[in-house]
Amino acid sequence: MAITRARKEELVAEYHRQMDESTGFVMAEYDALSVPQMQDLRRQTRQAEGEVFVIKNTLFRLVLEERDLAVPEGLMTGSMIVAFCHKDVPSLAKLFRNAARSFEADRLVVRGGLLEGRMFGQDEVVAVSNLPTREELLSMVLRTINAPATQTAGVVASGIRQVLNVVKAYADKLEEAGGASAETVGAAA
Repeated sequence: MAITRARKEELVAEYHRQMDESTGFVMAEYDALSVPQMQDLRRQTRQAEGEVFVIKNTLFRLVLEERDLAVPEGLMTGSMIVAFCHKDVPSLAKLFRNAARSFEADRLVVRGGLLEGRMFGQDEVVAVSNLPTREELLSMVLRTINAPATQTAGVVASGIRQVLNVVKAYADKLEEAGGASAETVGAAA
């Protein structure tokens, strides 16, 4: 069904707005997904702080070309959806890859996307989905920052323990010496 020029302009404007607000996107070809399957995919994408759009390939290609993004050959064929990511692209790519596995064969095929201003194709989807998520990266950074502090605290605590052990050993020695001299005094009397 043909769409009006005004509607095309609205779609192009929406695609541009989404591109401006997102950190990247994941594209997938879908075929014969049921309404509940599509709704579930949209819900999961929203939970991952993304938004799914069924796109018009020619209009979306136009938007990408206006942004000087080279579209890999064969990326946009068939019925396509784009999930714009407002947080981190690797977790969204992982979500789409897992969704594609859960559907029947070739119902959802992840074709590529955009990460860090660079388009990636189907062969790179696995690599992108294996990248650590934002939370995983933050935890790695925190562990790296905390490691020296934890080691320093361990060294300081170890030094204090050693001093306390020496003091305790000296106190035990004085106690033994004091007990021995009291016995000698009692025997002499």
